[in-house]
Amino acid sequence: MNRRTIVAIVAAVAVIGFGIAGYSYTNRPKEAPVAPPQESSTLVRPHSPVLGPADARVTIVEFFDPSCEACRAFYPIVKEIMARYPQDVRVVLRYAPFHDGSDEAVRILETARMQNLFVPVLEALLTQQSEWAPHDGPQLDKAWAAAGVAGLDVAKAKEERLAPHIMATLNLDVADGKSVGVSGTPTFFVNGKPLPNFGTDELKKLVDDEVAAVR
Repeated sequence: MNRRTIVAIVAAVAVIGFGIAGYSYTNRPKEAPVAPPQESSTLVRPHSPVLGPADARVTIVEFFDPSCEACRAFYPIVKEIMARYPQDVRVVLRYAPFHDGSDEAVRILETARMQNLFVPVLEALLTQQSEWAPHDGPQLDKAWAAAGVAGLDVAKAKEERLAPHIMATLNLDVADGKSVGVSGTPTFFVNGKPLPNFGTDELKKLVDDEVAAVR
């Protein structure tokens, strides 16, 4: 089964998952700040957003692109893994903006992080991805609108979107991705190990094996 077929299957499942899990962002309370990791390496940097316990012994590093259909498709799978191992697994997100307009979507996410709204805005962008990132070109006004519905202070975020630390995060993530051979998204590493083959079962198995090894 090739990568395109896998992505198509996962995407179909993801559409159902997003539909079942849909909820109103407008009334969602603000989240706690996304914790940064403490160590620094080519895969994990101090600025990287972390989902899950910061001291988890198994780390999934995902290089992702907010415009990427496969990244959207894998998001429910990653959440499922985290739910299965709530104390053992954390996810470190790195940006790999390959698509046109994805660098602006990254800036939206980073301004959301400054407002402690990273996860709601991330999920809003993924849910509305087909609206703001169609195949014929990005419509970033719709991405900003989706972020606003998720609670983002859009006016403030647009003032901060070109802040030096946001640009530095974006540039370093792109450089690190190149140095570890990231050529497509999503690209996963589990405790530093790449997937032997691309697929949901391969990701789940590698995580299962690493959790078993540390317990």
